[in-house]
Amino acid sequence: MMSPPNLIRRLAAIIYDLLLLISVLFVATALILPFNAGQAISDSQMGFYWFYLLTISFIFYGWFWTHGGQTLGLRAWNMQVLTIKGERITWFHAFLRFITAILSWCALGLGFFWSFLDIDKRCWHDKLSKTALFHQPKK
Repeated sequence: MMSPPNLIRRLAAIIYDLLLLISVLFVATALILPFNAGQAISDSQMGFYWFYLLTISFIFYGWFWTHGGQTLGLRAWNMQVLTIKGERITWFHAFLRFITAILSWCALGLGFFWSFLDIDKRCWHDKLSKTALFHQPKK
């Protein structure tokens, strides 16, 4: 039976995924350096660079979420992202979830702590994207 995970389990998966994402962003940065003559990103390029990294991050999460509903962190902690009806999420769901999760962090994590108040233990990004994170204990 699938149930909503607690906040500690969510945060553990986030940390796990963040470590993997950082390595992906290092590779993504290395891929664009040849287009900048191998030089560091200048102040005038910083806006593009941050947009590029944000796009890579969205593709990273979006691909995992839309292809099985599990990042490596979610898989390690036996969780899955699905729609509230229990179906696979679409790229639109993934986009709403990604953007709202960023806003949740910008609000000092308030969007995540919302799960303590919500009857279904859903965070802001779950509610807005009409998705949910489900925990399925190992058999």
